[in-house]
Amino acid sequence: MSEDNLLRSEAELKLDLARQQRAQKYKDVGDPISLPGVPIDIAVRGNYAWVAGSTHTIRKVDLQTGRTVQLYKGHSGPATSLVFCDRVPGSGDENLLITGSWDKTIKVWDTDSRAVISSTLAHTDFVKALLIVPPLQLLVSGSSDKSVRFWDLSSPLSPDGLPPVGSISAHIRPVESLAAYLDTTTGSAHLVLFTTDTMGVINVWDVVKDSADGAPIWRGTPRDEVKGHRTRINEIVYGDGHLWSASTDETIQLQLYPPPADSKLKPSPPITHTMAFKAVLPIYLNSKLDSNAFPYLLAGSGDCIRVYDISSLDEAEFIKQVEGHWHDVTHLRTWIQESVDGTRRDVWVVSGSLDGTLRKWKLSDCQNLSSPDRSPLKQKSVAKGRIPVNPRTHSA
Repeated sequence: MSEDNLLRSEAELKLDLARQQRAQKYKDVGDPISLPGVPIDIAVRGNYAWVAGSTHTIRKVDLQTGRTVQLYKGHSGPATSLVFCDRVPGSGDENLLITGSWDKTIKVWDTDSRAVISSTLAHTDFVKALLIVPPLQLLVSGSSDKSVRFWDLSSPLSPDGLPPVGSISAHIRPVESLAAYLDTTTGSAHLVLFTTDTMGVINVWDVVKDSADGAPIWRGTPRDEVKGHRTRINEIVYGDGHLWSASTDETIQLQLYPPPADSKLKPSPPITHTMAFKAVLPIYLNSKLDSNAFPYLLAGSGDCIRVYDISSLDEAEFIKQVEGHWHDVTHLRTWIQESVDGTRRDVWVVSGSLDGTLRKWKLSDCQNLSSPDRSPLKQKSVAKGRIPVNPRTHSA
């Protein structure tokens, strides 16, 4: 036995051996795209995956060829999060890339030249999550320093950095994940923000702009606490009135938000497994994209992707387990691949893992093809007037 193994437990050595065997067994499954490091955040736009990674870089990868077509260097620590911003606010061009990092900065990049436009020392510890709200020209950041901060995006091309316009400092643990929606039910839109930390509680905030004292400031007022998880929430996704959360406590939970007026409505039971859930992806499809018109939930648990039929929220039905990675699946994203002539759209799922690969799965291959047709999702609540901000669901 080597000296490196003397202080390692027998269980660790067995796990390493099992991973080596899986790596060989599944080396070609899912048409893997090898990365030089571990993906920490992934966004799919068109036929490209943008990957923020442990190598301190942001990488634009062609999902069809597997080649890196752009590389962004400038962070001095792992890149943890990425979002896109309009060069001209309100134009929808999304030609600016905004990234966060362990180096505590938020950087704005020109996606044409790959040049850094500005670098802002944003937090006193790692930047863990970014969320952009284009209609409000607002960027939200969450950090290991336990704070949530707001940044003005009205002049994103300024080399002086992003102006701070407010913060929330109520968390007592590092902020891990962000989600939000715009509530337009009262006539004027305001932001409802979800934040999580390692305590297992989802905090809900009403965020409004206050200009009473001169310079505009965004203020977060506590609205609610969504409880249910016992420990760290790894990812939250909001869409269609459904707030999904994946946790280390080996459950995925669904909360209807805002809560339904019918107090007799029973909550959906949690989805459980024997390992932590690190990624969750609800997919609400219709016949334009796929022959089956009922929704799915995909979840990353251990080194597998678990697929559930969620056409009835009263009880999710496990369909199958998709294997291919040899380490934890940490990210799941949809990729809508259009044919060259635009006549066909195929739905794929892109998975990222601690094994340092992206893999691609055609959604139809993840389904139970012997299942009878089911009706579209029977929602327990209607989310009219509530617009998700950067949802990771796919609904078409």
